[in-house]
Amino acid sequence: MNLHKDERGTILLVDDAPDNLRVLHDALQQQGYRVLVSTDGQSALDSVQLMPPDVIILDARMPGIDGFETCKRLKNDLTTRDIPVIFMTGLSDTEYIVQGFQAGGVDYVTKPVVIEELLVRITTHMQRAQLVTHTRSAIDSAGRAILAFDSGYAITWATPLAQRLVQSVVDARDQLPPPVRQWLKDKDADPSFPLWHQGERLLFTRIEPGLLSIQRHAAQAEPEALARIFQLTAREAESLYWVALGKTNKEIGEILQISPRTVNKHLEHVFEKLGVETRTAAAALVLSRPSG
Repeated sequence: MNLHKDERGTILLVDDAPDNLRVLHDALQQQGYRVLVSTDGQSALDSVQLMPPDVIILDARMPGIDGFETCKRLKNDLTTRDIPVIFMTGLSDTEYIVQGFQAGGVDYVTKPVVIEELLVRITTHMQRAQLVTHTRSAIDSAGRAILAFDSGYAITWATPLAQRLVQSVVDARDQLPPPVRQWLKDKDADPSFPLWHQGERLLFTRIEPGLLSIQRHAAQAEPEALARIFQLTAREAESLYWVALGKTNKEIGEILQISPRTVNKHLEHVFEKLGVETRTAAAALVLSRPSG
């Protein structure tokens, strides 16, 4: 009896052996999966961008971009790194199994593939991936932009909203921006850090080790508004305005045509009035207030 082909989820098969593809395709389709097929690493990468599958069954050894490199590229992309990759290889040597896990695979099967074994592995990893996806979607639907990062400051996962917010500020390795990394390295730094990029401010806040929340603030309050909100003098408000835009005392002095020492005196008064001790804390307080 044929089930709806996408009832149980979508699987991408990647193998350069037509006979192997045909056997696996038919077996998985009979189990109710929607099955996509690629015969090389590059076409697999292209396919995933067009239609992300729930699980990828990936041949380890292929001409051109092999399975290991294909998996690494998938894991280096925030939009595809969470798709479970099960390696498929005729090589039983431990070094290739380890290489598959190091590339980002979650499991492996050896050829000739035992269909019953593969089905169990697919079900297990698909359920885990769906649970993670549902959790992140729930967080995202609540308006939370949250991301996790590893010891090298590379983003390991992010809610869809967080992905959208940081996609223009992360580097090719999906590492957090240098100013954010420097802030995280300082254990005594303020819990929040503002980053300015293309006219927008992203406020990063530590939730716990390895976990950050992000808020976007599209408009910067003008000095007149800051003076009114925080009961500052005109010069104090101007100094705070430029601090919130990441300027140093020297740069602020050049803009306002006063000495850096005078800027520092204005900021001392600002910090006292705001009840803060650092520039970062003052900037974060500005970001938390509406403009205008």
